[in-house]
Amino acid sequence: MDHLDEIPVEELQDALDNVDGKRPTQRLLAAIAYKNGVTQTELAKWYGVQRRTIYSWLTRLDTDESLEQAVTDAHRSERKRKLSETE
Repeated sequence: MDHLDEIPVEELQDALDNVDGKRPTQRLLAAIAYKNGVTQTELAKWYGVQRRTIYSWLTRLDTDESLEQAVTDAHRSERKRKLSETE
């Protein structure tokens, strides 16, 4: 399966200008490198992550939402504690 077939490199570069944070930036840089011929295995070595992580980064861009939203982690509300402070 080829990822990002429908997304031009220029669009990824434009999205890179509009994101904040380390993870969204890494994800877009990995996507740009992938579009330029770098393999998922090589990207995993570059970023010190598993190959499946790179796969997840690339597949999350295959969506109808904007690239900026796709690379950003959704805000997670804090989960209630199972134990009280004294436990």
